[in-house]
Amino acid sequence: MTANDEYILEILESVGLINRDQASQARTAAQQEDKGVIDILARSGVVARMDILKALAGQFGMDTISLTGLDIPQEVLDMVPGEVARRYKIVPVFRNESTLTVALSDPLDVETLDSLRYILKCNVEGVVAPADEIEIALTHYYAHSGATVESMLEEITEGTVAMPTGLGQDLADGEVTEADAPIIKLVSLIIIEAVKSRASDIHLEPLPKKFRVRYRVDGVMSEVESPPKRLQSAIISRVKIMANMSIAEKRLPQDGRIQINVMGRDLDLRVSSIPSNHGESIVMRILDKQSLMLGLPKLGFFSDDQQTFERLIGLPDGILLVTGPTGSGKTTTLYACINYINRPDRKIITVEEPVEYQMSGINQVQVRTDIGLTFAAALRSILRQAPNIIMIGEIRDFETAEIAVNASLTGHLVFSTLHTNDAPSAIIRLIDIGVKPFLVASSTRAIIAQRLVRRICEKCKEEYKASDAELRLLGPAAQQFSQAQLYRGKGCNDCSLTGYRSRMGIFEMFTINDEVRHLIYERVSATELRSKARSLGMRTLREDGLRKVIAGATTLQEVLRVTMGDVD
Repeated sequence: MTANDEYILEILESVGLINRDQASQARTAAQQEDKGVIDILARSGVVARMDILKALAGQFGMDTISLTGLDIPQEVLDMVPGEVARRYKIVPVFRNESTLTVALSDPLDVETLDSLRYILKCNVEGVVAPADEIEIALTHYYAHSGATVESMLEEITEGTVAMPTGLGQDLADGEVTEADAPIIKLVSLIIIEAVKSRASDIHLEPLPKKFRVRYRVDGVMSEVESPPKRLQSAIISRVKIMANMSIAEKRLPQDGRIQINVMGRDLDLRVSSIPSNHGESIVMRILDKQSLMLGLPKLGFFSDDQQTFERLIGLPDGILLVTGPTGSGKTTTLYACINYINRPDRKIITVEEPVEYQMSGINQVQVRTDIGLTFAAALRSILRQAPNIIMIGEIRDFETAEIAVNASLTGHLVFSTLHTNDAPSAIIRLIDIGVKPFLVASSTRAIIAQRLVRRICEKCKEEYKASDAELRLLGPAAQQFSQAQLYRGKGCNDCSLTGYRSRMGIFEMFTINDEVRHLIYERVSATELRSKARSLGMRTLREDGLRKVIAGATTLQEVLRVTMGDVD
């Protein structure tokens, strides 16, 4: 809580908008939650946000204004450069012969008006507008100003752009020629805008008549402003140089890594190139340790499932498998497990391809098949290191599976992943690989299948009733949703008008008990195993997802999208 917050409470109390008890409650909440008192009061419904702004504005002789539906002339907008408007979070709204009027959200911020008078070399007066309306207006009026990919493309002159030469690892840094500079800046902006958009992947895709750039945000691909086709080779070469890949080799797939700092955050970019008909296709996976969800609650577990999960990962030995398709969050779940049980009295070794995140206190081994360091070879060696817990990035073959099983039977707790559609199918997959059924039954403690669904944006969350079309898709589960109050995001600036922000997991937890072991000995089908698991209380992916729909965490559309194959 700041001195301004205290002053705001005094003003609101003096004009009669709040009483002393309400001021005290707001003061306590602001200190506990580290939020401003305006947000606290507006959220609690004690007083409307606009009434607060009117009261504060009146103290400084300022008016209030709503930017919704306001048509601001271009000549007014042109008086304030985009970078200035965004830096100070103001929107120019009116002008006369001598004065420019700007909208700001904080009437106490007199320093902003003084700074604007100095920068713009004119008299600046302020009016007060809600902060969310200012953010929307900035996005609307200044979306294409400043350093963006689109503006950069406009700056690149017509003609041939020189191929980048040997450059360093930092974005837009190092000794470069004048011809190189636009390409370096363009690649930098593509990466920076991807980070700003919360993208997990950047896709550079050569097509017959265009060079397409796409970001994957919350698991969904979206196309962004793409460079001209003629810049394709230069951009790809720049990325390959940054990733220490050979720009001369265009016939074979390559992998590389870029370590950069973007907006004060240290990021790793895992780069993959593959030849295609129209040039090399590049995918950059953005690995941000700050955004890694290492806490079990952040993964999306309800309290009952979390308790079960904590019990499983606390076992002294056995195998715990996490299954799902590529991009379903399996590795993140394993990292969360390791982080939860990481203690000084335990030795933990991981074998990964590649090591995605560096974790303190853990021995991490990266697989290098080019020199013979495979999963199996690494596992044989690390068992002589006397670990308590082993994490294997993925079980791909019989040799790796056999060593993992033997390790679990000799007192080690083993975590790993498999690519299967549901939890019971993992048992069949291990047997198909070549592991004997009695070894699978003896070693496996639990299997968790998972998918990722998008969370509803909290800023634009609204209530609604399920449509008839949605209910028909739900089948037998439709009855419990026919009168239920559901939620969805209507779209706002914070979620880029998608209605979703970030992701969470839905889970299928299959615990192996004596009854299940007996079925595994008999080599029953996946269908029988699944039926048995359901009878023992296992919730399917869809059932867990629907629980989270009822809780208002995600939408019916999301759960149906990722569980279309779940017929139970």
